[in-house]
Amino acid sequence: MRLTHLTLRNYRNYATVDCDFSPQINVLIGANAQGKTNLLEAVYVLALARSHRTSNDRELIRFGQDFAKITGTVAREIGTTTLELVVSKAGKRARVNRIEQAKLSQYLGKFNVVLFAPEDLAIVKGSPANRRRFIDMEFGQMSGKYLYNLSQYRTMLKQRNAYLKQLKFRQAKDRVFLDVLSDQLAAFGAEIVVARTALLAQMAEFAAVIHQDITKAKETLTFEYQTQVPEAARGSVEQAYAALQTLFAAHKDREIEQGTTLVGPHRDDVAFIVNGKNVASFGSQGQQRTTALAVKLAEIDLMKAQTGEYPVLLLDDVLSELDDTRQTHLLKAIQNKVQTFLTTTSLDGIAREIIDQPAVFHVADGVLTPGEAE
Repeated sequence: MRLTHLTLRNYRNYATVDCDFSPQINVLIGANAQGKTNLLEAVYVLALARSHRTSNDRELIRFGQDFAKITGTVAREIGTTTLELVVSKAGKRARVNRIEQAKLSQYLGKFNVVLFAPEDLAIVKGSPANRRRFIDMEFGQMSGKYLYNLSQYRTMLKQRNAYLKQLKFRQAKDRVFLDVLSDQLAAFGAEIVVARTALLAQMAEFAAVIHQDITKAKETLTFEYQTQVPEAARGSVEQAYAALQTLFAAHKDREIEQGTTLVGPHRDDVAFIVNGKNVASFGSQGQQRTTALAVKLAEIDLMKAQTGEYPVLLLDDVLSELDDTRQTHLLKAIQNKVQTFLTTTSLDGIAREIIDQPAVFHVADGVLTPGEAE
Protein backbone atom coordinates (compact mmCIF):
# COMPACT_ATOMS: atom_id res chain seq x y z
CA MET A 1 0.00 0.00 0.00
CA ARG A 2 1.37 3.42 -0.96
CA LEU A 3 0.25 7.02 -0.98
CA THR A 4 1.30 8.17 -4.42
CA HIS A 5 -0.20 11.66 -4.41
CA LEU A 6 -1.52 14.09 -1.81
CA THR A 7 -3.48 17.31 -2.23
CA LEU A 8 -4.26 19.64 0.65
CA ARG A 9 -6.36 22.74 0.73
CA ASN A 10 -6.74 25.00 3.78
CA TYR A 11 -5.27 22.36 6.08
CA ARG A 12 -3.66 23.77 9.26
CA ASN A 13 -0.91 26.15 8.06
CA TYR A 14 -1.03 24.86 4.46
CA ALA A 15 -2.97 26.91 1.91
CA THR A 16 -2.32 24.32 -0.79
CA VAL A 17 -0.20 21.21 -1.31
CA ASP A 18 -0.08 19.16 -4.52
CA CYS A 19 2.67 16.56 -4.41
CA ASP A 20 3.79 13.11 -5.60
CA PHE A 21 5.69 10.83 -3.23
CA SER A 22 8.25 8.06 -3.45
CA PRO A 23 7.08 4.50 -2.79
CA GLN A 24 10.05 4.13 -0.43
CA ILE A 25 11.23 6.74 2.12
CA ASN A 26 10.07 10.35 2.03
CA VAL A 27 11.97 12.72 4.31
CA LEU A 28 10.36 16.00 5.39
CA ILE A 29 13.03 18.42 6.56
CA GLY A 30 12.42 21.76 8.23
CA ALA A 31 12.75 23.80 11.36
CA ASN A 32 10.26 23.36 14.18
CA ALA A 33 6.74 24.81 13.81
CA GLN A 34 6.91 24.96 10.01
CA GLY A 35 4.32 22.26 9.24
CA LYS A 36 6.12 18.91 9.09
CA THR A 37 3.91 17.28 11.70
CA ASN A 38 0.84 18.92 10.14
CA LEU A 39 1.54 17.12 6.87
CA LEU A 40 1.95 13.76 8.62
CA GLU A 41 -1.24 14.46 10.51
CA ALA A 42 -3.05 15.12 7.22
CA VAL A 43 -2.00 11.67 5.95
CA TYR A 44 -3.19 10.15 9.23
CA VAL A 45 -6.53 11.98 9.01
CA LEU A 46 -6.94 10.84 5.41
CA ALA A 47 -6.68 7.24 6.64
CA LEU A 48 -8.66 7.35 9.88
CA ALA A 49 -10.91 10.41 9.43
CA ARG A 50 -9.69 11.76 12.75
CA SER A 51 -6.58 13.40 14.15
CA HIS A 52 -4.21 11.85 16.66
CA ARG A 53 -3.46 15.32 18.04
CA THR A 54 -6.86 16.87 18.67
CA SER A 55 -10.50 15.91 19.07
CA ASN A 56 -11.59 19.32 17.78
CA ASP A 57 -11.85 19.01 13.99
CA ARG A 58 -12.07 22.78 13.57
CA GLU A 59 -8.40 23.01 14.52
CA LEU A 60 -7.60 21.25 11.24
CA ILE A 61 -9.04 24.13 9.21
CA ARG A 62 -6.66 26.90 8.17
CA PHE A 63 -7.29 30.10 10.10
CA GLY A 64 -9.92 32.29 8.45
CA GLN A 65 -11.21 29.52 6.15
CA ASP A 66 -14.47 27.56 6.24
CA PHE A 67 -13.18 24.09 5.40
CA ALA A 68 -10.14 21.87 4.98
CA LYS A 69 -9.84 19.30 2.21
CA ILE A 70 -7.50 16.29 1.98
CA THR A 71 -7.31 14.22 -1.19
CA GLY A 72 -5.03 11.24 -1.64
CA THR A 73 -4.33 8.63 -4.30
CA VAL A 74 -3.65 5.25 -2.73
CA ALA A 75 -2.06 2.42 -4.70
CA ARG A 76 -2.99 -1.07 -3.52
CA GLU A 77 -2.62 -4.53 -5.00
CA ILE A 78 -6.30 -4.46 -5.96
CA GLY A 79 -5.88 -1.15 -7.80
CA THR A 80 -5.78 2.59 -7.23
CA THR A 81 -8.24 4.37 -4.95
CA THR A 82 -8.87 8.10 -4.61
CA LEU A 83 -9.86 9.19 -1.12
CA GLU A 84 -11.24 12.58 -0.21
CA LEU A 85 -12.08 14.02 3.19
CA VAL A 86 -13.60 17.45 3.73
CA VAL A 87 -13.70 18.93 7.22
CA SER A 88 -16.00 21.89 7.88
CA LYS A 89 -17.94 23.43 10.72
CA ALA A 90 -20.85 21.24 9.64
CA GLY A 91 -18.83 18.05 10.13
CA LYS A 92 -16.93 15.64 7.87
CA ARG A 93 -17.71 14.36 4.38
CA ALA A 94 -15.84 11.40 2.93
CA ARG A 95 -15.64 10.20 -0.67
CA VAL A 96 -14.10 7.07 -2.17
CA ASN A 97 -13.46 7.32 -5.91
CA ARG A 98 -15.71 10.41 -5.91
CA ILE A 99 -18.62 8.51 -4.36
CA GLU A 100 -19.80 10.03 -1.09
CA GLN A 101 -19.90 7.59 1.82
CA ALA A 102 -23.05 7.63 3.94
CA LYS A 103 -21.09 6.63 7.05
CA LEU A 104 -17.46 7.15 8.00
CA SER A 105 -17.30 3.46 8.92
CA GLN A 106 -17.74 2.71 5.19
CA TYR A 107 -14.75 4.93 4.43
CA LEU A 108 -12.34 3.50 6.99
CA GLY A 109 -10.01 0.65 6.07
CA LYS A 110 -9.34 1.83 2.51
CA PHE A 111 -5.96 3.27 3.55
CA ASN A 112 -3.95 1.95 6.49
CA VAL A 113 -1.23 3.82 8.35
CA VAL A 114 0.97 3.24 11.38
CA LEU A 115 2.10 6.36 13.22
CA PHE A 116 5.17 6.37 15.44
CA ALA A 117 5.74 9.61 17.33
CA PRO A 118 7.79 10.40 20.47
CA GLU A 119 4.64 10.23 22.59
CA ASP A 120 4.15 6.62 21.45
CA LEU A 121 7.05 5.70 23.69
CA ALA A 122 4.47 6.23 26.44
CA ILE A 123 2.45 3.27 25.18
CA VAL A 124 4.55 1.11 27.48
CA LYS A 125 4.70 3.30 30.59
CA GLY A 126 1.61 5.45 30.06
CA SER A 127 -1.91 4.94 31.38
CA PRO A 128 -4.16 1.97 30.54
CA ALA A 129 -6.34 4.41 28.56
CA ASN A 130 -3.35 5.11 26.26
CA ARG A 131 -2.91 1.42 25.56
CA ARG A 132 -6.63 0.83 24.99
CA ARG A 133 -6.71 3.76 22.56
CA PHE A 134 -3.68 2.32 20.77
CA ILE A 135 -5.09 -1.17 20.27
CA ASP A 136 -8.58 0.09 19.38
CA MET A 137 -7.28 2.51 16.74
CA GLU A 138 -5.03 -0.09 15.14
CA PHE A 139 -7.36 -3.07 15.35
CA GLY A 140 -10.18 -0.88 14.03
CA GLN A 141 -8.14 -0.18 10.88
CA MET A 142 -7.64 -3.90 10.30
CA SER A 143 -11.18 -5.09 10.97
CA GLY A 144 -14.46 -3.44 10.10
CA LYS A 145 -16.19 -5.91 12.43
CA TYR A 146 -14.00 -4.82 15.34
CA LEU A 147 -14.69 -1.17 14.59
CA TYR A 148 -18.44 -1.81 14.45
CA ASN A 149 -18.52 -3.73 17.73
CA LEU A 150 -16.38 -1.09 19.43
CA SER A 151 -18.68 1.70 18.24
CA GLN A 152 -21.77 -0.17 19.41
CA TYR A 153 -20.16 -0.98 22.75
CA ARG A 154 -19.32 2.68 23.36
CA THR A 155 -22.88 3.73 22.49
CA MET A 156 -24.37 1.13 24.85
CA LEU A 157 -21.87 2.07 27.57
CA LYS A 158 -23.02 5.70 27.46
CA GLN A 159 -26.64 4.63 27.70
CA ARG A 160 -25.95 2.25 30.58
CA ASN A 161 -23.92 4.83 32.49
CA ALA A 162 -26.69 7.39 32.02
CA TYR A 163 -29.27 4.93 33.36
CA LEU A 164 -27.03 3.96 36.31
CA LYS A 165 -26.90 7.64 37.27
CA GLN A 166 -30.71 7.79 37.11
CA LEU A 167 -30.92 4.78 39.40
CA LYS A 168 -28.34 6.29 41.74
CA PHE A 169 -30.30 9.50 42.14
CA ARG A 170 -33.64 7.62 42.18
CA GLN A 171 -34.81 9.21 38.97
CA ALA A 172 -35.55 5.67 37.75
CA LYS A 173 -36.44 2.40 39.50
CA ASP A 174 -36.70 -0.25 36.78
CA ARG A 175 -33.77 -2.65 37.25
CA VAL A 176 -35.10 -4.91 34.52
CA PHE A 177 -34.21 -2.21 31.97
CA LEU A 178 -30.69 -2.14 33.45
CA ASP A 179 -30.48 -5.89 32.82
CA VAL A 180 -31.48 -5.31 29.19
CA LEU A 181 -28.73 -2.72 28.78
CA SER A 182 -26.25 -5.05 30.52
CA ASP A 183 -27.15 -7.87 28.15
CA GLN A 184 -26.58 -5.70 25.08
CA LEU A 185 -23.30 -4.37 26.47
CA ALA A 186 -22.13 -7.91 27.20
CA ALA A 187 -22.93 -8.99 23.63
CA PHE A 188 -20.74 -6.32 22.03
CA GLY A 189 -18.13 -6.58 24.78
CA ALA A 190 -17.71 -10.30 24.17
CA GLU A 191 -16.89 -9.68 20.52
CA ILE A 192 -14.27 -7.11 21.54
CA VAL A 193 -12.62 -9.36 24.14
CA VAL A 194 -12.35 -12.31 21.75
CA ALA A 195 -10.95 -10.14 18.95
CA ARG A 196 -8.44 -8.47 21.26
CA THR A 197 -7.33 -11.87 22.57
CA ALA A 198 -6.61 -13.17 19.07
CA LEU A 199 -5.01 -10.01 17.65
CA LEU A 200 -2.84 -9.33 20.71
CA ALA A 201 -1.60 -12.93 20.64
CA GLN A 202 -0.59 -12.56 16.99
CA MET A 203 1.03 -9.17 17.60
CA ALA A 204 2.91 -10.61 20.58
CA GLU A 205 4.47 -13.26 18.33
CA PHE A 206 5.77 -10.63 15.91
CA ALA A 207 6.96 -8.38 18.75
CA ALA A 208 8.84 -11.20 20.50
CA VAL A 209 10.95 -11.93 17.41
CA ILE A 210 11.70 -8.23 16.81
CA HIS A 211 12.54 -7.65 20.48
CA GLN A 212 14.94 -10.60 20.56
CA ASP A 213 16.64 -9.27 17.45
CA ILE A 214 17.11 -5.78 18.92
CA THR A 215 18.41 -7.12 22.26
CA LYS A 216 20.52 -9.83 20.59
CA ALA A 217 18.43 -12.52 22.33
CA LYS A 218 19.30 -11.20 25.80
CA GLU A 219 15.69 -10.35 26.63
CA THR A 220 12.31 -11.94 26.02
CA LEU A 221 9.12 -9.93 25.48
CA THR A 222 5.61 -11.26 26.11
CA PHE A 223 2.18 -9.62 26.29
CA GLU A 224 -0.36 -10.05 29.09
CA TYR A 225 -3.93 -9.14 28.20
CA GLN A 226 -5.47 -7.90 31.43
CA THR A 227 -9.26 -8.24 31.32
CA GLN A 228 -11.85 -9.23 33.90
CA VAL A 229 -13.09 -11.95 31.57
CA PRO A 230 -11.50 -15.24 32.74
CA GLU A 231 -8.79 -16.55 30.42
CA ALA A 232 -10.73 -19.74 29.72
CA ALA A 233 -13.62 -17.68 28.30
CA ARG A 234 -11.63 -15.40 25.99
CA GLY A 235 -11.54 -17.68 22.96
CA SER A 236 -15.29 -18.02 22.49
CA VAL A 237 -17.82 -15.22 21.99
CA GLU A 238 -20.48 -17.28 23.77
CA GLN A 239 -18.26 -17.93 26.80
CA ALA A 240 -17.05 -14.32 26.95
CA TYR A 241 -20.67 -13.15 26.73
CA ALA A 242 -21.68 -15.37 29.65
CA ALA A 243 -18.67 -14.22 31.67
CA LEU A 244 -19.52 -10.54 31.12
CA GLN A 245 -23.16 -11.16 32.07
CA THR A 246 -21.92 -12.69 35.32
CA LEU A 247 -19.61 -9.74 35.96
CA PHE A 248 -22.35 -7.16 35.38
CA ALA A 249 -24.73 -9.06 37.69
CA ALA A 250 -22.09 -9.33 40.44
CA HIS A 251 -21.27 -5.60 40.34
CA LYS A 252 -24.80 -4.30 39.79
CA ASP A 253 -25.38 -2.89 43.28
CA ARG A 254 -21.99 -1.19 43.46
CA GLU A 255 -22.40 0.25 39.95
CA ILE A 256 -25.78 1.73 40.90
CA GLU A 257 -24.20 3.17 44.03
CA GLN A 258 -21.41 4.80 42.00
CA GLY A 259 -23.49 5.61 38.93
CA THR A 260 -21.06 4.12 36.40
CA THR A 261 -20.05 0.83 34.76
CA LEU A 262 -17.13 -0.60 36.71
CA VAL A 263 -16.38 -3.74 34.67
CA GLY A 264 -16.02 -4.55 30.99
CA PRO A 265 -13.60 -4.16 28.05
CA HIS A 266 -13.44 -0.37 28.58
CA ARG A 267 -11.37 -1.20 31.69
CA ASP A 268 -8.97 -3.63 29.97
CA ASP A 269 -5.21 -3.19 29.77
CA VAL A 270 -2.15 -4.80 28.21
CA ALA A 271 1.04 -5.41 30.19
CA PHE A 272 4.37 -5.79 28.40
CA ILE A 273 6.55 -8.31 30.19
CA VAL A 274 10.33 -8.40 29.69
CA ASN A 275 12.19 -11.33 31.25
CA GLY A 276 9.23 -11.99 33.51
CA LYS A 277 8.82 -8.41 34.80
CA ASN A 278 6.38 -5.67 33.85
CA VAL A 279 8.59 -3.29 31.90
CA ALA A 280 6.37 -0.30 32.73
CA SER A 281 7.05 -0.72 36.45
CA PHE A 282 10.44 -2.39 36.59
CA GLY A 283 12.12 -1.76 33.22
CA SER A 284 14.83 0.77 32.50
CA GLN A 285 14.14 3.65 30.10
CA GLY A 286 16.13 1.76 27.46
CA GLN A 287 14.02 -1.37 27.94
CA GLN A 288 10.84 0.67 27.71
CA ARG A 289 11.97 2.28 24.45
CA THR A 290 13.01 -1.07 22.99
CA THR A 291 9.64 -2.54 23.93
CA ALA A 292 7.76 0.39 22.36
CA LEU A 293 9.79 0.03 19.16
CA ALA A 294 9.14 -3.72 19.01
CA VAL A 295 5.41 -3.16 19.54
CA LYS A 296 5.18 -0.54 16.77
CA LEU A 297 7.14 -2.67 14.30
CA ALA A 298 4.98 -5.67 15.22
CA GLU A 299 1.95 -3.53 14.40
CA ILE A 300 3.23 -3.23 10.82
CA ASP A 301 3.63 -7.00 10.50
CA LEU A 302 0.23 -7.63 12.07
CA MET A 303 -1.46 -5.26 9.64
CA LYS A 304 0.22 -7.06 6.74
CA ALA A 305 -0.97 -10.42 8.10
CA GLN A 306 -4.54 -9.16 8.59
CA THR A 307 -5.03 -7.11 5.42
CA GLY A 308 -2.54 -8.65 2.99
CA GLU A 309 -0.66 -5.38 2.52
CA TYR A 310 1.84 -3.34 4.46
CA PRO A 311 0.54 -0.03 5.82
CA VAL A 312 2.18 3.33 5.26
CA LEU A 313 4.51 4.26 8.13
CA LEU A 314 4.59 7.77 9.59
CA LEU A 315 7.64 8.62 11.71
CA ASP A 316 7.19 12.00 13.39
CA ASP A 317 10.62 13.09 14.66
CA VAL A 318 10.98 9.74 16.36
CA LEU A 319 14.53 8.99 15.18
CA SER A 320 15.89 11.74 17.41
CA GLU A 321 14.44 9.83 20.38
CA LEU A 322 16.22 6.57 19.51
CA ASP A 323 19.87 5.68 19.98
CA ASP A 324 21.97 4.38 17.08
CA THR A 325 21.16 0.70 17.70
CA ARG A 326 17.39 1.17 17.81
CA GLN A 327 17.46 3.69 14.97
CA THR A 328 19.43 1.31 12.77
CA HIS A 329 17.07 -1.56 13.53
CA LEU A 330 14.03 0.54 12.72
CA LEU A 331 15.39 1.74 9.38
CA LYS A 332 16.57 -1.71 8.36
CA ALA A 333 13.19 -3.18 9.26
CA ILE A 334 11.31 -0.82 6.93
CA GLN A 335 13.82 -0.45 4.11
CA ASN A 336 12.37 -1.57 0.74
CA LYS A 337 9.27 -2.90 2.49
CA VAL A 338 7.12 -0.09 3.84
CA GLN A 339 6.47 3.33 2.33
CA THR A 340 7.64 5.77 5.00
CA PHE A 341 7.19 9.45 5.76
CA LEU A 342 9.84 10.72 8.13
CA THR A 343 10.05 14.18 9.68
CA THR A 344 13.27 15.67 11.00
CA THR A 345 14.92 19.04 11.52
CA SER A 346 18.12 17.68 9.97
CA LEU A 347 19.56 14.47 8.58
CA ASP A 348 22.56 14.95 10.84
CA GLY A 349 22.74 12.17 13.39
CA ILE A 350 20.53 9.84 11.37
CA ALA A 351 22.03 6.63 10.05
CA ARG A 352 21.96 8.00 6.51
CA GLU A 353 23.83 5.08 4.99
CA ILE A 354 20.79 2.93 5.74
CA ILE A 355 18.31 5.19 3.95
CA ASP A 356 18.50 4.21 0.30
CA GLN A 357 17.89 7.22 -1.97
CA PRO A 358 15.15 8.97 -0.01
CA ALA A 359 12.86 11.53 -1.59
CA VAL A 360 13.52 14.79 0.28
CA PHE A 361 11.02 17.60 0.81
CA HIS A 362 11.76 20.89 2.53
CA VAL A 363 9.03 22.40 4.69
CA ALA A 364 9.01 26.12 5.51
CA ASP A 365 6.04 28.17 6.70
CA GLY A 366 3.45 25.79 5.30
CA VAL A 367 5.12 25.34 1.92
CA LEU A 368 6.31 21.90 0.77
CA THR A 369 9.18 21.97 -1.75
CA PRO A 370 10.84 18.89 -3.30
CA GLY A 371 14.60 19.14 -3.03
CA GLU A 372 17.88 17.44 -2.28
CA ALA A 373 19.25 16.21 1.03
CA GLU A 374 21.25 18.72 2.98
